[in-house]
Amino acid sequence: MSRGDVMAARRAAARAALKVMGAALASACALGSSAAWAGDVQVAVAANFAGAFQKIAADFMAATGHKVVSSSGATGKFYVQIQQGAPFDVLLAADDETPAKLVAEGLAVKGSAYTYAVGKLVLWSARPDGVGQDGEAIKKGQFTHLAVANPKLAPYGAAAMEALKALGLLAAVQPKIVQGDNIAQTFQFVATGNAELGFVALAQVAAPDKPAGGAYWLVPEKLYTPIRQDAVLLNKGADNPAAKALLSYLRSDAAVAVIKSHGYGL
Repeated sequence: MSRGDVMAARRAAARAALKVMGAALASACALGSSAAWAGDVQVAVAANFAGAFQKIAADFMAATGHKVVSSSGATGKFYVQIQQGAPFDVLLAADDETPAKLVAEGLAVKGSAYTYAVGKLVLWSARPDGVGQDGEAIKKGQFTHLAVANPKLAPYGAAAMEALKALGLLAAVQPKIVQGDNIAQTFQFVATGNAELGFVALAQVAAPDKPAGGAYWLVPEKLYTPIRQDAVLLNKGADNPAAKALLSYLRSDAAVAVIKSHGYGL
């Protein structure tokens, strides 16, 4: 091989090595960029929406690389915690009043609140024969305990009290009411047999992946104020790309499909 051939071979080898190094560097930069953009978002989730949000959060994390850390509970309790400085970026409330109050009080970002779901109230029994036709059991007083979420903290509890008043039953059933701190605890009262009947969210008893069994009566929506559930970006999340991305994802076709499948209106 001539000296010229040797030099040409060396130049070709050098170009090949540079290509390999360039590809490796580009890959490393891409990974670094992805890691740099991925972030954490702390979410306060209304108890009735916990099941649906578990699926939405998993899909969101897989699609974006962001990490979701969520807590579920009563909207009223979250309101107090946020006032006291709780480190939440996003609130998914069970009503539209709490997000509006947080915006008015300067604790949430103006213009960020919107309705992500409309809840539906049901009267539920863990027994297949426990509700009767059109809620006959509650109308005839055929029970000892009725579970209702705290109406001061849980919008579904407030809706239940409205429905009882509209049906003219509140005075009769008042002595039989056992109160849960939130809609999740109310569900547990009925599921464990501590209450024969309870007012809970449709999403809790008709979830596609985990139906509760028993029987339920879908309370006519004319009997209570519509349960408009609003999401809002809290001040802590104002500069958090992961928080903004989550609120945007909640409007996506994928998230909307999950919300609908869990029995919510839009």
